[in-house]
Amino acid sequence: MSGRRGLGARWRRHRPLRTRLAIATSAAVAVVAVGICVAAFFITKHQMTRQLDFNLAQTANQYTQQYLKDGPSAGDTGCRYLAVPCVQSAPADPSKDPRSPYALPVDDDTRAVAAGRRTAYYKKLTVAGWPVRMYTTKLPGKHQALQVALRSDVVQRGVQKAALALAGVGGTGVLLAAGLGYWVSRTGLAPVARLTATAERIAATRDARHRIELPPGPPGRQDEITRLAASFNTMLGELEQSVAAQRRLVADASHELRTPLTALRTNAELLARSDRLTDTQRDRASGALGRQLREVTTLVNDLIELARDEEPQPLVEQVRPAVLLEHAVEAARGHWPEIGFTVRTDEAAAGATVPGVPARLSRLLSNLLDNAAKFSPPGGPVETALTVSAGALELTVRDHGPGISAEDLPHVFDRFYRAEAARALPGSGLGLAMARQIARAHHAELTAAQAPGGGAVFRLRFPAG
Repeated sequence: MSGRRGLGARWRRHRPLRTRLAIATSAAVAVVAVGICVAAFFITKHQMTRQLDFNLAQTANQYTQQYLKDGPSAGDTGCRYLAVPCVQSAPADPSKDPRSPYALPVDDDTRAVAAGRRTAYYKKLTVAGWPVRMYTTKLPGKHQALQVALRSDVVQRGVQKAALALAGVGGTGVLLAAGLGYWVSRTGLAPVARLTATAERIAATRDARHRIELPPGPPGRQDEITRLAASFNTMLGELEQSVAAQRRLVADASHELRTPLTALRTNAELLARSDRLTDTQRDRASGALGRQLREVTTLVNDLIELARDEEPQPLVEQVRPAVLLEHAVEAARGHWPEIGFTVRTDEAAAGATVPGVPARLSRLLSNLLDNAAKFSPPGGPVETALTVSAGALELTVRDHGPGISAEDLPHVFDRFYRAEAARALPGSGLGLAMARQIARAHHAELTAAQAPGGGAVFRLRFPAG
């Protein structure tokens, strides 16, 4: 049994889905059509036999009065050719049988009906070479049974004709079922075929710009396969954006690394000929080489951080943003002594905690503070605040620099993006991109806006609860 199931499973696996669906649909419709034809055959046969039995019962009622007056009868001349009903009566006592032989068989069942020990019954037999159906019933008030026989070959021929007609209808239904199954499989799986072709084309060309053509209509009235194709198109769009982002990251990283690497090579070659340099030139080249190494190291580390999509779960713990903000501001004051940093923490936010990785959240805050300090004028303040709004914890960092123009605002968190006013400042353009990524990894929202009265304001909002 298991071997046959395994063989059937292997057959199904090696057949295309369209073929399997066509066979399944055709088989289902064919089974229904054949079942209806078989049921119609038996119903027709039953009705025709029932009609013959009804005629026998009516004939028996018509002859009852005649046979009540007469004694037992061995049958009439109609029994020879069965052109008319064959009728006879038989007594319960065999000694009272007529001298002439009976045209219809008289057996113990017939005697039992005549004696009243058995109810009337129908029986199939052959008389004078013809198939007949006989009805045996008791004559009222007498110990006699009345037997009536009619030819049943007419009914048999009708049943045969009905069987042939229904077989033709069933065969036509099977053919129609095959055509319907093919049409259903071809029409119903057309989106799947297009999806498969698109997937194969993408696999062959590695081009995620291909899309599956969707039938027109509102999204709410699309079938499951059309929704699957729409979801596949959405997935392709996301894949295309991801590939494009990776290509931009590689291109931007190579562009950003080209300049410091060239400078590193130049200074390294210069130091290789240190015997030709003065002490001042050697110290200047050595210092430049150290700074460039630090820049490249920072840039590579930032790229590695950006390559991470989520935070390591074992490092997640309950963190107090108020404490992290105090530490980040203290570190920023050491890096930017000419900038005045202020911290304002609401009483409700002082003890609030959020799940996160402390080192990563500290990096986010330091990036925001460094960005604000970089654009602030000497002696200008950088204001930080930690508040609770609508049950959610919100941290803001505001500077009083030139602010963010409307053209730059949509791209402020893009990797390697640097506004026109920031191109002369140090940095690689990855700090805010990294801050946005860390915020998303902690299910927080980081936004930027133009502050009222000048400057830029960044808002980090943690989810409520």
